[in-house]
Amino acid sequence: MTPSHIHVPTDCHTVTEILSRVGDKWSVQVVVQLGGGSKRFNELRRVVGGISQRMLTLTLRGLERDGLVTRTVYPTIPPRVEYRLTELGCSLLKTVKALGSWAIENRQQILQARRRFDEAAGTVARSDAA
Repeated sequence: MTPSHIHVPTDCHTVTEILSRVGDKWSVQVVVQLGGGSKRFNELRRVVGGISQRMLTLTLRGLERDGLVTRTVYPTIPPRVEYRLTELGCSLLKTVKALGSWAIENRQQILQARRRFDEAAGTVARSDAA
């Protein structure tokens, strides 16, 4: 594989910074869930298994800050707040879905490679042994 451009350190920093936001465990799950349409905070908390209230708040704020999610407050009592993917967030969802499909398609090959590696190293990974 030949690089398509000259390595620029600032580009690497930018890519690393953005991937750390959109590639973390919770952001991916929130983006996928919002791909089905707008959701309220507690709806998201229920469907994103294992996330704490604080972590969901931080994740949503980060995604909103990066322009991937919008937060709309409706003037009701109590106020109703909904989160929705922006156009940029929808473009990220396409990429996340493609990466997920790749992972599913290649799972067996990856597991086989891990087994070969572990056997050669004389170890057996617990997660693959089951």
